[in-house]
Order: sequence, then structure tokens, then C-alpha cells
Amino acid sequence: MSSRVLIVEDEPDIRELVVHHLRREGYQVSAAASGEEALSQIRGAPPDLVLLDLMMPAMDGLEVCRRLRQDPATATLPIVMLTAKGDEIDRVLGLELGADDYVVKPFSPKELLARVRALLRRSRPTPGAAPITLGALTIDPGTHTVSLDGVALPLTPKEFDLLRALVEANGRVLSREFLLDRVWGYSRASEIESRTVDVHIRRLRVKLGSEGRRVLTVKGVGYRLDPAA
Repeated sequence: MSSRVLIVEDEPDIRELVVHHLRREGYQVSAAASGEEALSQIRGAPPDLVLLDLMMPAMDGLEVCRRLRQDPATATLPIVMLTAKGDEIDRVLGLELGADDYVVKPFSPKELLARVRALLRRSRPTPGAAPITLGALTIDPGTHTVSLDGVALPLTPKEFDLLRALVEANGRVLSREFLLDRVWGYSRASEIESRTVDVHIRRLRVKLGSEGRRVLTVKGVGYRLDPAA
């Protein structure tokens, strides 16, 4: 069955363009012109991924993202932000609220589709992969879930991928550039993209609770996970 994508965009031309290209790629697509409409649709039938414009009247994309992440039913829903070129502050705010990735307007349909495919692929379980136990944490690639003392944690797809990359490195330091390439698929890092890693690491530490102490910052280099912490 093809994945279901919701595009939330108040500009009709952009909304219709995105819908057209997604459907041509075989996705099931629905659309919303406002934040309120988006939340209503998601409550009725959660999609597999949301493309969320940040600049909308009444309820903007940041508020939609915040509400989705606060609701346990949608806390792990993959979200890609659509942002204007100069809106770096809003982009960082969106990432801090839990968005997984972003695409800057004006964007090419090819770039957007690549982001959608990558995030959907990474958010799917990995059949046959054995669970990994680290202290009180259990990371299960087979179900794409993480639990702390048996209690499931609401990690987003990118947070899960970050944790898995750190665990599989077995204590080695991973640079921001490596993580951007491995988790986001960015071959070159910019200041905003490096900040993306920092934001997600900070959120990951909080969600890991007592085990968040294992995620260490190596100043000027990147991050590593201490298996013995």
C-alpha cells in the first residue's frame, strides 16, 4: 500500500503543485489549507507524513507542529517543514518543536520528493534486526521503537536514527557532518543544518531521561554515546 501524505499549505498554487507531484510518484495525498483543517484531518485519519508550511494565517505551522508533538497519538508522526528562504529563526524553532526535516522555498519538486522518500524510508521498521540493549534502554529496529525500563519513548524518526547511529558507533565520536549525511542525507553542512543536529541531540537527551547522560558532546567535533555511562 502506498504511503499517505498530507500537505498543509495556504497558497493554492504551491499546494496544487505539491499534490500533483506526490500523486505522480504514487503517494496517496490529501491537502489542508489551514492549521485547523490539518489538525482535524490528522485526528480523523493520521497520514504517514506531513508536509507543513510554517507561514499560515490564524494557526501557523509552528503551532501545528507543537500540538502534534504534544499529542501521544501523533508524537512520532514524520514532519517536513516548508519554509521561506530567509526564515532561519522559524526553521530552528520548528526543529526545536520536533520537526524532522525542512525544505526551503522556492524548492524543486525533485528535492521535495527526495526528502519525502528519505524520511518515509527511515521511519519504517527494519525487519529481522535484533533489539539492542544499553543500560535501561532497548532499541528495536524491527519495530522502530525505543523503550526505557520497558516504557515506550515517543522518539521521532530522526531522533531514532540519531540514537541508532550513536549506538552502532560503539563509543566512537561522530561528527555533525557525518550525522547530517547519515541521518538527513545532507552531503554538505551549513550553519543551520549543523544547528539541526544540535537541536535533535538536545531533544533526544531529554527524551532518554536518566540514560540521556550517555550522549556526550565532544567539543569542536561532534557527539558520541558512552556505553559504560
